[in-house]
Formats: sequence, C-alpha cells, structure tokens
Amino acid sequence: MTGNGMLMLAGVVLLSGVVAATHLVRSADRAAPNLATVRTDGVIANLLPQEVPDLQAPTTGGTRVRGVVRRSESPRSVPSPPAPLPDVRTIGTNPSPAPHPEPPPDPTRQIALIAVAEANGNERAVLMNLDTQERVHASEGDTAFGFRVAAIGEDLPAGREELDARGLLVLPGGVDSHCHIEQLSAAGLINADTFETATASAALGGTTTVIPFVAQHVGTSLAAAAEDYHRRAERGAIVDYAFHLILADPRPEILKDELPPLVRAGHASLKVFLTYDRLKIDDEQLLDVLDAARTHGLMVCVHAENHGMIRWMGRRLVERGFTAPRYHVPSHPRIGEVEGIHRAIACAALLDQPIMIFHVSTAEGAAVIHRARGEGKKVWGETCTQYLTLTSAELDRPGIEGAKWICSPPLREPADQEALWWALEVGTLQCVSSDHAPYRMDETGKLAKGPNPSFKEIANGIPGLELRLPVLFDVMVSRGRLGLCKFVELTATAPARIYGLHPKKGTIAPGSDADLVLWDAERKVTIEDAPRTDRAGYTPYAGRTVKGWPRHVLLRGRPIVRDGKLEGTPGQGRFLPRQGGRAALPTGRPAPEFDPAHNFGARLW
Repeated sequence: MTGNGMLMLAGVVLLSGVVAATHLVRSADRAAPNLATVRTDGVIANLLPQEVPDLQAPTTGGTRVRGVVRRSESPRSVPSPPAPLPDVRTIGTNPSPAPHPEPPPDPTRQIALIAVAEANGNERAVLMNLDTQERVHASEGDTAFGFRVAAIGEDLPAGREELDARGLLVLPGGVDSHCHIEQLSAAGLINADTFETATASAALGGTTTVIPFVAQHVGTSLAAAAEDYHRRAERGAIVDYAFHLILADPRPEILKDELPPLVRAGHASLKVFLTYDRLKIDDEQLLDVLDAARTHGLMVCVHAENHGMIRWMGRRLVERGFTAPRYHVPSHPRIGEVEGIHRAIACAALLDQPIMIFHVSTAEGAAVIHRARGEGKKVWGETCTQYLTLTSAELDRPGIEGAKWICSPPLREPADQEALWWALEVGTLQCVSSDHAPYRMDETGKLAKGPNPSFKEIANGIPGLELRLPVLFDVMVSRGRLGLCKFVELTATAPARIYGLHPKKGTIAPGSDADLVLWDAERKVTIEDAPRTDRAGYTPYAGRTVKGWPRHVLLRGRPIVRDGKLEGTPGQGRFLPRQGGRAALPTGRPAPEFDPAHNFGARLW
C-alpha cells in the first residue's frame, strides 16, 4: 500500500511468463480515479525481471512488484552452465523438436488489468480497456514523457482514454538491438532508410525501441559522429532509441578523451569488426577496446569473422570467374566465423570483459559460444531473423537477383537453422535482432558499382525491421516453435535486459514504459515483394504467409499504430540514456596473467 494513491501489486505471476491473474490492493487513504487501465479477456504475455530470486523491484510512485522469478544467471553474473552440447556435425540433422504448446487460458480467471500513469507523476492518465469494441477518446494533459505502467490487477478505476480491443494478445513493445539506420558505410554508401522511414517500419511491425549505430570511420572523431547521428535521430525517430558506438579507429585519444563523455551521456555499448578492409581492428586494438570497456562498464559487441579467410576466398573465386551473387556464400567460410568467435572470446577472457557476439549464423559458431558459457566465460550471443528462416538457396537465382539476399555473415543451411533454434531454446543465444541494413537494388545501393557487379562489389545487408516480429511470431507462436513466452523473451525482454534498458523497456510491469503491442494472433498476411515503409524497395521475405500481426502499437502509452495505420510522428522517439548494467560486469575471475597471485605480484588494473 502506498501513500500517494498508487497501487500495490501483490499478485501471482506465472513463471511461464504469462500474467494470468493478479490481485490488486488499493491504497486506503486515497482513490486513484485517473490511473489508466488495460483490460483484456485474452493473455498478457510478459517477462518480469529475472536477475535474482525473490526480486523486489521498486518503481515510480512507490509501487513494488514482488514475485519469485527464474534465475537466469548466478548472483555473481556468471552464465549458468548450459546443457550438454550435441556433436555439431549432427545438430540440425535430427527432426525438428516438438512444438511447445502454450497452456490454454484459464476460463475461470478474472480479467487482468493494466493501469498506466504519466511518467512525470501527473495524475492525468490514459485508459486502455481491452475487452469491448474499439473506442478511443483523446486524453488531456499529455506530456512529452508519455506514460508508464502503474499497476496490474483487477477492477482498476477508469481513466480518460479508452482503446478497446477484444481478443488480442497484449505484449511488450519489441526491442531490436541491432539495426543500421541512416548509416554511412565504410564504402561510402548511405543506407536507404532515414530515421523516419526506418522507425516507421519498426513501429508498424511492433518494435518500439531500436538500437542502431553511431559509425566512426578511420581518421574521424567518434564524438562528432555521435553528435551527427543524434541530430538525425532527434529529427526523425518515431520510436525510442539508444546507440551502439562503432569503433573503427580506436586511437588513444578516442578511448581516453572522447569515450568517457559519451559514456556519461548514456552510451553503454561498443561495436568492433574483425573483418572489412576499412572497419577491422587487429587483436591489439581489440584488447585496447576491451580494456576501455571494462574501465567504463560497457558491453562490447563483435562482428566475428576471419578477415584473411574472407579476402583470400573472395579473390580466389573472382579469379576463377565465380562472380555471381551466390558465390558470396563460400567467400565467407564457416570456419572463419568459428575462428573469429574463438579469438574474440579469448581476448575478452584475458581481460575478464563480457562480450556479445553479433549475428551468429552457423552451428559451429553457436557451439563455440555454448562451450565458452559452460566454462564460465561471460559471453552473450544473438542471431537474426534471416538466419532462422532463410537459407543460402535464396542467392541461387538468375542474373543479379540474388544480390537482394547478400548479407554478412551469409545465409547458411537448414541444419544451421536447427542448431540456432536449439541454441535459442537452451539459452546459448539470448536474443534475435533484424540486423536491418537496407540497400536499394539500384545505383544508390546494391548496384552502385554497375548493373552487373561481382558479389564482392555488392553492398551487404537486407531490410528486416518491420518484418522481424511478424515472421518470428508466425514461426514461434502460430506454428508452436518455442512458444509465446520465449517469443517475448528473445525479442523484447532479453535485449532490454542485456543492453541496460530493463525494466524501463521490454516488459509489462509497474514502473515500466507503457510500450504495448496488441497482436491479432489470427490474422494472416501474405508478404508482397513491393515497396514497404522502409525505403529498400523489396523484402527478402516476399511470398511468405504469416499468421499473427500487430493491430495497435503504443509508445509510452500513446498509439503510434492504430488498426495497422501509422499515427506516430517524426521526432516523437526519445533517446534512452543507459548504463552497461549487470550483463556488462566482469565475472571477478581474472585470467592468471592479471592475478597478482599468479603473475609474480604485477598489478595490471
């Protein structure tokens, strides 16, 4: 019970991640007529904080959530030992695992409600009533900060705006933690999207938070690049955003002078490349970056492939006349991903610095991460929608058409898909991003080097921000692969938690931003190969029919998509300052070379 009219949640939270029924205790000293409410006769799917047992998470207005939650990692932030690893030669060759059916809704339970209040404490609020027909009334007194979830329970008081939606799933807004927006590539090409078009497509697909990149290039200032990207995002973003900082040139003055103010401003993750001529850093530079990250409590994200193997194979293929888009696949050897991941983990282990391996594409790469986590190394991993649902066969098309599916790492084989699904199921990989990198099929993008370029001259990247969630919902929920709760975890909760945005983002809980997506789980959509909201002009998922589609999307309590139509406006999105958080903390077990007890007393920190 609180003294300001807020509500105390003291209910039962199912550990499966479905909020089935909660019991509300209202403050006796003051009613709360202006709290907002979400009422649904369907399912509210959600993952509450999962860092430690018996979590007590204070939120705004004195509201507190109590519940026993699953332990995702030990109190020392060491990844739990994973399940035994199958032989990588057999991963994916067995039949697909049986679907994980969701438990049917309990017909006897009472209707669950979500109360939403303004983030700045103002008592004016928004009501979202989800058990009757659509009816919307504009709220009064909205501020730029939007609204937060105030309580979850039964019989909450009415608010000032109602959004009715019978029979929909209420899920947290998606968090896409890896996407390239309005970014200048090292080859001098700008992505097809602006912040406005990219985040509009994100919103239409149910994503309310994105983490794109500030891209530094060799010889340039990281601080100046950050200022430029912030200016673009402030002007155009329709959803909320943070930034990863790409370090292509980690000169001493960058790490010592420019990085600390950016950290204080709320940037909490770095990205480095182990390949690409104008982006790659060597091992010594990688260690410098890891050391700086450890000093400031940052996450380091790595594009891990062996540069020498890619260059050598690419040259060999072109010299022998194998230049069509399909030869992009063998130009990136599978073993090159394995070696790159091994090397990144080894460097990180020397300094006891957590890392995230981006866009894992192979069974063998997932196996390296699995083994490292089993050894107690703090390694995180992601894969992307395309590696779970598309294969290298997409590139084997007449003429130049296969260029649409050129991305790096390249698309792999069906057996790799099975291995990646397994890795997501057991926790070896923790999230699924889009790696949205749109280039048009014209002289501004994929065909910048002419109408018939070799695979080495084609811009790498495919669009995916809008369709990440619908494609994954279809596979995971509609077809039963891993289920609804795992869908929420991999696409919203886990990326928010790993990148320091949880519980503000990625969950439906008191104190969290009211980022809600109302899914029509029965709607079927056939994806057309036609221009979408992003500016790529095509989609790699054309022809696929998916079941399940976002109907309404709310950002901080305000509808930005209503009945599938965009209502959000450019500049509505807000920058999300953050810290590295627990995911970026060292394990506290230094390598022997850094331990004075084993290095003859040398103190190196």
